[in-house]
Amino acid sequence: MAVIDVDKENKEIAKQYKELLRISYQTLSEEDKKLIRKAFNIAVDAHKNQRRKSGEAYIFHPIAVAKIVAQQIGLDATAIAAALLHDVVEDTDYTLEDIERIFGETVARIVDGLTKISQLSSDQDISLQAENFRKMLLTLNDDVRVILIKIADRLHNMQTMDSMADHKQVKIASETLYIYAPLAHRIGLYNIKTELEDLGLKYTEPDIYYDILSKIEESREEQEAYIQAFSSVIDETLQQEGLNYTIKGRPKSIFSIRRKMKTQNVSFDEVYDKFAIRIIYKSDAPNEKFLAWKIYSIVTDHFRPNPTRLRDWISSPKTTGYEALHITVMGPKGRWVEVQIRSERMHEIAEKGYAAHFKYKHGAQREQGIEVWLNRLQEALESADGNAVDFVEEFKLNLYSQEIFVFTPKGELKSLPKGATPLDFAFSIHTEVGLKTRGAKVNGKLVPLSKELKSGDQVEIITSESIKPNSNWLDYATTARARSKIRSSLKEEKKQIAAEGKEILRRKLKQLKITLNEKAVNDLVVYFKLKTSLDLFFRVGVGTIDNQMLKDFAAQQHNAFINFFKKKMRKPVPESEINKEEITNKFDLLVFGKEEEKLDYKFSNCCNPIPGDDVFGFITVNEGIKVHKKNCPNAISLQSNYAYRIIPAKWIDSTQKEFTASLSLEGIDNLGLVSNVTKVISNNMHVNMKNINFDTEGGIFLGKITVEVKNKTILNKLIENLKKIHGIDKVTRI
Repeated sequence: MAVIDVDKENKEIAKQYKELLRISYQTLSEEDKKLIRKAFNIAVDAHKNQRRKSGEAYIFHPIAVAKIVAQQIGLDATAIAAALLHDVVEDTDYTLEDIERIFGETVARIVDGLTKISQLSSDQDISLQAENFRKMLLTLNDDVRVILIKIADRLHNMQTMDSMADHKQVKIASETLYIYAPLAHRIGLYNIKTELEDLGLKYTEPDIYYDILSKIEESREEQEAYIQAFSSVIDETLQQEGLNYTIKGRPKSIFSIRRKMKTQNVSFDEVYDKFAIRIIYKSDAPNEKFLAWKIYSIVTDHFRPNPTRLRDWISSPKTTGYEALHITVMGPKGRWVEVQIRSERMHEIAEKGYAAHFKYKHGAQREQGIEVWLNRLQEALESADGNAVDFVEEFKLNLYSQEIFVFTPKGELKSLPKGATPLDFAFSIHTEVGLKTRGAKVNGKLVPLSKELKSGDQVEIITSESIKPNSNWLDYATTARARSKIRSSLKEEKKQIAAEGKEILRRKLKQLKITLNEKAVNDLVVYFKLKTSLDLFFRVGVGTIDNQMLKDFAAQQHNAFINFFKKKMRKPVPESEINKEEITNKFDLLVFGKEEEKLDYKFSNCCNPIPGDDVFGFITVNEGIKVHKKNCPNAISLQSNYAYRIIPAKWIDSTQKEFTASLSLEGIDNLGLVSNVTKVISNNMHVNMKNINFDTEGGIFLGKITVEVKNKTILNKLIENLKKIHGIDKVTRI
């Protein structure tokens, strides 16, 4: 073991401490410096006998985290002190009470939040995922600085992971890409997000990482020459206008180049926008916007812009506070190049995130800045209903999705995630508007409800009192809010159908000389192999259980021998098991993946799922697919450690699925025939007309109709009703 030079180490610790004070983004008062010094002394004392795996004194880690918090995130003295103390309560003899006594309530509360996060992952021996992640985010209620220091802590751990075992490196790197990089992105810490992603790739796909890194190094001179060529064209005009500016190149991150290579299936050389050009200008507040557009005008005078690639984050800043103009122009050598135009203030916000906003404010205003930021993060948490695994997936999607800005007919601006549809827009206005949506106009033209909206679209929702959501709406909606409201509405409709089904069943049984009582319901549930009485009523309501089936049941009931035999062989479902209050969600068939494939599977013993539970499939090494409940105690661990083996699964109820069928109609043409055909279809419950085509020739009528039906019984009923129309000679299924 190498001999440690203690004097040399102590000098280095003192040097690092001085640098921490020097690089702080916020201006530190004498009081601030005293607080940081006190925190430093306690941290040095607490960690004096500890060393990291690399062999260096442990105190270098809290100092490094504090430096990230001070410089890259740009937080205040309270956060710097808390960063220095972040491991003290967890790893040493100091207690939370000691910290509160020495530093006061605020620092103690932040340290407590950080300690809780660390314990969440270490106590349960699983990666910090799902339920733990939710708890971590909820600590934001206490103090937003908890999450920021945690991101800084993770960044330094990623920077110093070389001495760890390979499997630990991969696990921590995967977790970083899964949680911390998206979170840094959402908060507006773009530099940290980029570094976390690149370091994550370094440990999860090292060969690819080093290959791209070496190629970036090789092409650095070429990039610098290109930036020089670009600058020389516009420099003279910018100087003539008396602008004070700098032009810099910004290479794209290794992670984003890798992502482009993957999504576009291209090689490194084929990725064109491997770097962007930044023009950063000095300006006072009143002229900031004017100068940005002036520079835009000069750039586009010299280089042809791509009109579809203008991003105006100055008129409508991102929710993180990010402001800039992004334009893509045809630069020298016929290459598209992205140009980012920012003032020095905007550049600070881009580099530091929200901290730059409240640097310029004082006292209550500064605190208000933190509050605004916290409230925005809280919004992301509000839709977090349901189980934890879904929550993480939903949150991850919402974090990475870019925003689009669309307008109401009155010109109000609405922000939606990228990929949103008119249905999402309708629910973002009001739930009632969403539920009554009949159609939508985008920029004055009628569009399908599934159309993807683009920034700048003006959206008008057409509503109708007679409309109600159908299951197809779930394919059109992308936001968590819209989807949860649609699901609730569909459940409500199901209840109504079941209530109608109960009355239909009462009438039909009366004709068969059977009274609808507890015993009859119990016998019917057993006979049709269902789970609950409401499942029975619902199936009668939609016509899955038809007259013939009920006649067969009655015949069996009236046969004493069969009755006796059945009682011997089959246990009736106890009354307590019949749920009369809600419609069952216990479906018939389990399918896997996006393609809804029928695969062999076994139920896991740890959570024993039953039909209707929210479940997922897990591909085991020796036992094929094991099905777990989404709230299974092991779900989070599996999701975290073996995400690549997880396969989505869901129950399909034959009464819920809609099937497409085409009908051919022939007959003698007469006045009002088409009207009669459409009337019969619209009067048939649970039939949705998708396509209709009629043709007449020499008095002969030919028609083709495509309909959506829930089952064959309903289709047969429709065919019978169409045959009764005067003039129709033949109705056949194609």
